Amino acid sequence: MSDRTLFDLAFYLAAPFWALLILAPGRRWTDRIAASPLPMVPVIAVYLALAVPVFPHLWAAVSSPDLAGFQELMALDGGAGAIWAQVIAWDLFLGQWMYREARTLGIHPLAMGPLLLLTVLLSPIGVLLFVVLRGGLRMRERRLAARGEPALG
Repeated sequence: MSDRTLFDLAFYLAAPFWALLILAPGRRWTDRIAASPLPMVPVIAVYLALAVPVFPHLWAAVSSPDLAGFQELMALDGGAGAIWAQVIAWDLFLGQWMYREARTLGIHPLAMGPLLLLTVLLSPIGVLLFVVLRGGLRMRERRLAARGEPALG
């Protein structure tokens, strides 16, 4: 399989799970999938297929990180794909965590859908917004508990 095909495959393997998290929240099978590490396994397999051939360069880039080393890695066949597959797997892990946290906190799916979509596209921004929302909800819960009022949500 070509590096280009593997690059594309990383996203296509994760996309159905993202679709479930965003479009079918609260379904029993969505909740079970969100609680499982298994959705990441195929993406990690793609990562390994791309990373193993460039491993010496990958190791050099991550063990002593500098911009030039990452630029060299990204220029290699498979280097950019390996980094891409790693990002896709990590983003899926973050999305599953956000989904489970949102369910626990009672965050409405209409609020979570856009946050999860943003996380697919620009994970640092999506995760940051979620963490701020989560912190605000937890702070509100603590204030309500301190006053002896029931939690909302």
